[in-house]
Amino acid sequence: MRQEKIYDIVVDNTLTKVEDHQFALFNERGTFTFTPKNETLKNPFSVVSLFSGCGGMDLGFYKEGFKILWANDIDPIACETYRRNIGDHIVDADITKIDYNSIPESDVLLGGFPCQDFSVIWKRGGITTERGNLYRNFVDIVHLKNPKLFIAENVKGILSANKGKAIEQIVNDFSTTGKYGYNISVNLINFADYGTPQLRQRVLIIGTRKDIKEQFTIPEPTHNSNNYVSAKEALSGVENVKYNNEHQNVQPSTIEKLKLIPAGGNFSDIPRNSPHYVKGMISHVYRRLHPDKPSTTIIAAGGGGTWGYHFDEPRPLTNRERARLFGYPDDFAFVGSITEVRRQIGNSVAPVGIQVFANHIKKFLTNVTANVY
Repeated sequence: MRQEKIYDIVVDNTLTKVEDHQFALFNERGTFTFTPKNETLKNPFSVVSLFSGCGGMDLGFYKEGFKILWANDIDPIACETYRRNIGDHIVDADITKIDYNSIPESDVLLGGFPCQDFSVIWKRGGITTERGNLYRNFVDIVHLKNPKLFIAENVKGILSANKGKAIEQIVNDFSTTGKYGYNISVNLINFADYGTPQLRQRVLIIGTRKDIKEQFTIPEPTHNSNNYVSAKEALSGVENVKYNNEHQNVQPSTIEKLKLIPAGGNFSDIPRNSPHYVKGMISHVYRRLHPDKPSTTIIAAGGGGTWGYHFDEPRPLTNRERARLFGYPDDFAFVGSITEVRRQIGNSVAPVGIQVFANHIKKFLTNVTANVY
């Protein structure tokens, strides 16, 4: 593999080092806010990413200076977004059809295997479905590549899928795979506790190789209910961002419904005697943001008033507003239609939250590398 040239560039009076494959993107946009700075470029650790989507988890590690060697996703539009913003090392292909020998070895393996079959919102099949079984490809790659640490991200529903048997099977498979086996921790976290302006509960299954004697513990939360990042704070000035800020066409009846719902409310606030009354099954229906609180969970798909709605204006959120609620930088430009971009964002890991974990993992690996052979 050829050695990449490093350019020294000044951005906002700060010296930034940019690798040559990033240089064209820098010139195109004039800014590159998530390029690793001098101190993070000293990070010697590498990443391989599976089920990468548009790159939310990768971006958090990229900002901490991890070298992302290889990534993969089956969605070609999400891959275009990834290439546009992070790099052309992503492979657009079905993971079940990839030659695993072509995947490089790395210190860290990341991935958010498909979550719909574990979600409490949709009808769940868990590990009994073809999509639910894709985690086994993750296990097989861990077995072959033996990374020092891996993170598998999924929805909260994975903990109760198949009456708890799914997570039990997944933990068992991960713990016994590879040359050394892995010590596994299953962590239900709320990304709002790590600086994300969204109450987003997700499960992080984290494995560390059993030849590493030090025990890995997740980072302490950086935020709590007293200092969560609010929706109003997150959306400040968002109207000035040029990428993915298109407004969706909305029916007049939807506007009238939203006028009856206060900030922070949902469909249940519409009076039953109103001609605009609707029945709903989940709290996402016609949910409006509360300006002084984090957003509730942003979902990837679905109609029936599930778009997420502004706290001040009776309208759906733009995709840029959704991206702000995940912590994406404003120069991260998504590729695709409004629906495709919504899906990419809603399926992604919040980069601002996972960056806290990336920083913590960097410190952990620095401390243990001398003892690993």
